[in-house]
Formats: sequence, structure tokens, C-alpha cells
Amino acid sequence: MHLRHSSPPSASPLEDFALGPDGTRLFYERFGDGPAVVLCDGIACDGFVWKYLRPALAARHRVLHWNYRGHGRSGPPLDPSRVGIADHARDLHAMLAHAGVTRATLIGHSMGTQVCLEAYRQHPERVAGLVLVCGSYGRITRTFHGTDALVHWLPAVIDQLERHPRIARALWANGPADLMVWFARMFGEVDALRIRTEDLLPYFEHITTLDPVMFFKMLRAAGDHSAEDLLTAVRTPTLVVAAERDTFTPTRYAEQMARQIPDAEILMVAGATHTAPIEQPELINRRVVDFLERRVDPAG
Repeated sequence: MHLRHSSPPSASPLEDFALGPDGTRLFYERFGDGPAVVLCDGIACDGFVWKYLRPALAARHRVLHWNYRGHGRSGPPLDPSRVGIADHARDLHAMLAHAGVTRATLIGHSMGTQVCLEAYRQHPERVAGLVLVCGSYGRITRTFHGTDALVHWLPAVIDQLERHPRIARALWANGPADLMVWFARMFGEVDALRIRTEDLLPYFEHITTLDPVMFFKMLRAAGDHSAEDLLTAVRTPTLVVAAERDTFTPTRYAEQMARQIPDAEILMVAGATHTAPIEQPELINRRVVDFLERRVDPAG
């Protein structure tokens, strides 16, 4: 299969809303038909990283993409305390039930890796396969750039945001997205030679729409979560995708997941960063499609 790095053809998805266990309104969209595949974003994301993988999958699969609570077109959490990984996993199962899906392959990017693993913990019989992309099993605030600095300053940040919510929201919402893209390129957080500005810009545009207090509380909750104890008990086909220059989740954590999950496969993407799926889509699309055809739904 030849997969070009170009803008995907336009398609009109089927759009709907489900309700999370606490009544939070959850947006999801569906593309294509066939065995179900669910795309789970990273924190502060609403689908930008799936721009090339989604249409490649939709040629043979029913692809469901959803927004976490407080993200994209989903509503804010009705219970502000329910922003942890287990909450997202329960939302995922609620969305699948609303969509009439009883079993699906879960594909997660960044924090979505944790969501996929926790969803497997909650209902392993509903998970046909796992594709874990540029993510870790947990404790992400202890691995960012290879340090635990986030753990130490997050409480102070949250405290200040809660003390001055209006000022925080104004500063957060006015962050210049174009400048943030420039910084990401300049400081090597993304592959400046491969990534397209128009592919990365939607991430920075979306992040300015989030409630900053919710975002940092969600980040703290993700940092407190770990599915490391689950890895050796996973009994579903698993593909781990790691990026050689990923500063958010260093490759050693992907390699550990691949070693500990029985019969897992690993793809190491040379030269790629945390946004590998939009930097080297041809390679990743081809490997994910091949994995699904061989390991998850070989009968088509």
C-alpha cells in the first residue's frame, strides 16, 4: 500500500454525543466501516495527530475518534475532580456503548497510551488490540525530558491558577499559536525538517481553548497514574510505536512496554519526535495497517 504524505481526501464523518458516567457530554465522530478502531488523543489534543492515519484506517475500518472531557467539542467535566486516567477510560467505554461497539482496537498517542491501557484493565474482553504510540504506561510528569521537574512545580502552578482564574484564563487564551509552533521547531520538540506548520498549528490553537486549571489538574492526574503493573497481564495483540527523539516520553519506556507485554511488537521511528504520526506518516500508517491485518483482523 502506497501512503502519500499529503492532505487526506475530505470526508464527512458521522458525529454524535455520548454521556460519560457522571453525565459529562462527550463528542465523537465516525469514519468508514469495518472492524472498529478507536483513536485516543494525548492531553490537550483534539485529533491533530491522526490527520494521516485516520483516512488510512478508514479504508477498511470503522474509525471512532472522540474528545476527552473538557477537550474539543466535549463538555467540561460535570464533576471537576473526575479528570484522571480511569475517568477517561470509563468515558471511552461509555462512548463505545453509545456507538453500539462491543469490541474495538484502541490506538493511543501520548497520554492516550495510558487511557488505552486503563480501558483494557477495566474491560479486557472489549479490546481487540492495542496500538500505543509515543506514550508511556504512566508517571508522565516524572519522565518529561528525562526528569521529574514537573512533579515539583505542578502543585504551585495549580495553586496560582486557582487563586487567579480570570488572569490565568486571559493569558492562556491569548497565547500566539504561530509563535508556539516556531518555538517547538527551534528547540527540537518536533522534527523541523519533516513536520508541516499547518499540521502542527491546530494543536496550539486548540490548547488555548482549554481551561488551564482543568488542564494542569489532568496533567497531574496523568502523572500520578501508572499501568506498569498491568503490562505482563495484557493478552491482546499489541504494537508499540516509539520515536527516537521523543523528549516527552523517552524511548526506554516504550521499550519496557514492548518487553513486558507478551508478544508485543515495537516500531522505532528513526529521527522522529513526539509528533511522529504527522512527521513520518507513510511509515507509521503502513506498519499500523499491516499490524491490524496480521494480528487483529486477519480475516478482513
